[in-house]
Amino acid sequence: MSTNLIILAAGKGTRMNSDSPKVLHAVAGAPLLIHAMKAGASLEPEQTVVVAGHGADEVSAAARAYDARAEIVLQTEQNGTGHAVLCAKDALANAAGDVLVLYGDTPFISPETLAAMTDARATYDVVVLGFEAADPARYGRLVMDGNTLERIVEFKDASDEEREITFCNSGVILCSREHMFSLLAQVTNDNASGEYYLTDIIGLARTSGLTSTAVACDEAETMGVNSRVDLAAAEAAFQARARRAALESGVTLTAPETVFFAHDTYVGPDTIIEPNVVFGPEVTIENGAHIRAFSHLEGAHVSRGAVVGPYARLRPGAELSENVHVGNFVEIKNATLAEGAKANHLTYIGDATIGEGTNIGAGTITCNYDGVFKHHTQIGAHAFIGSNTMLIAPVSVGDNAMTATSAVINKDVPDGALAISRTPQDNKLGVARKLMDKLRAKKAQQKGKDE
Repeated sequence: MSTNLIILAAGKGTRMNSDSPKVLHAVAGAPLLIHAMKAGASLEPEQTVVVAGHGADEVSAAARAYDARAEIVLQTEQNGTGHAVLCAKDALANAAGDVLVLYGDTPFISPETLAAMTDARATYDVVVLGFEAADPARYGRLVMDGNTLERIVEFKDASDEEREITFCNSGVILCSREHMFSLLAQVTNDNASGEYYLTDIIGLARTSGLTSTAVACDEAETMGVNSRVDLAAAEAAFQARARRAALESGVTLTAPETVFFAHDTYVGPDTIIEPNVVFGPEVTIENGAHIRAFSHLEGAHVSRGAVVGPYARLRPGAELSENVHVGNFVEIKNATLAEGAKANHLTYIGDATIGEGTNIGAGTITCNYDGVFKHHTQIGAHAFIGSNTMLIAPVSVGDNAMTATSAVINKDVPDGALAISRTPQDNKLGVARKLMDKLRAKKAQQKGKDE
């Protein structure tokens, strides 16, 4: 049976104290909304509808950057979750199959949990996601009779007896499109908040002769983010899970608590990651690499046997082939280093292609930007770039070529050639002593005036 997603993302998030919509605050380098969309994507939905409100243009842009097929509908007034879901009715008018309601501020619901919900739909008309709460607090309560969900009671409307229930509502609901919208059409706002509750469809379903159940998940999956405190807790929870997963997959983390992963980081087995390494989005590390301390990687691919750092920065477009060495205070951006290439110290390589086995000396810079355009540097295989070389792009250095120390290269260097570009040294005998004596005398004179 096909599934369609409705993701509720209209809230302002007043407690965030932010001009940005709540669902666009990031965990592990991705907006909360994208985490929810990724979870739902595991069901291969036919349609995804995002219900936006506050900051709708920004929310729309983020949703479509992740999924160009995502449809955006507006909830112009905040009249509760039931009203929000009804805003998606027209967008799903021709949809077949089921509708799953997710929340843009609830980032951690797992694909396994959603699969369990779809399995339960084979037996029940309506499936709700619940959890056993350590502190039920003000959550809505799931009133069960065996495996049958009788009703959901919001805390404000619950009796003292109902408030003793610890099986709580996550808000996530799955049922057919027809049942979802026919039941919502019957929902009223006759409650303590004066809102249209999505959860009221459970009682209405029972009255209509439909069956309902609840699938349980770990409470951590239902973590909602409503404040900066919640956001920090969500980040910590994500990182704890990501570190554990890395360790269990065969990655060595010498100080796990100091390594930070992005939502899409992939690290292969037998990789070693030293302390204080940060991964931004879109990083892939192949098996057996070594990421040394205090390195930052984003938008990069690191192949087998490569060594990065310490204190290295890989920016988007960095492609390191097997056994490449990128050392301390080296920055790589939009550049490919072929197998065995080395840049071990104090170097910037941007918009460049570096050949196999080439050595880049300390202090080398590819001068790639003229203030308007970026230009490419091409260095061949087994070349030797002398320390403090400035490569004025666009320029190429051939296979087995060399540049002298402190060279400024603004013309192509042929294969096997040595490029020398420096001002001749001229030693002025005795001038250093005379200059220092003059400066010291001037300093003494100035000190006397100050006194």
